[in-house]
Amino acid sequence: MRNGKQRRGKRQETYNRALHVLARMRRTGSSLTPAAKEEHIDPRTVRKYLRTELRGKSRATKADRRRRDMLLPTTIGNAPVTVRGSKQASQLGRYMSAVSKYLRTGDIDGLAEFEDQSIAGHLLITDPDLLSSLAQAGALTLDEIYAVPEASS
Repeated sequence: MRNGKQRRGKRQETYNRALHVLARMRRTGSSLTPAAKEEHIDPRTVRKYLRTELRGKSRATKADRRRRDMLLPTTIGNAPVTVRGSKQASQLGRYMSAVSKYLRTGDIDGLAEFEDQSIAGHLLITDPDLLSSLAQAGALTLDEIYAVPEASS
């Protein structure tokens, strides 16, 4: 059973890396091969996982509805949630960037955009005091937004 969990974890990690390639292609306008090289993954592997999001041989579609397991800050720390689609994933990325900027600089302007918004049924935390408390307690992890299943047990 342990090998099965390890394989699932490895597949999920590879899938997440393929999603990183797709995001890079959309963000920079680059084609598949250079984007895959930047993310250290074979372009054939990206095609295997994300064929429907690629136009022709090397261009990305504008958006998708793929499922992504991501980490979302909650009142008890980061929690894994399932996000549907690239637009919601981008919204979460922008939110995490705004939280990070607030924690680094104290600038709360970026958090205002996310007031009363939710992702995957979870209300986004925009209270500066709560975010500061969570960060001081070490409950926020802002450097990784994709959840990777644990391969233990």
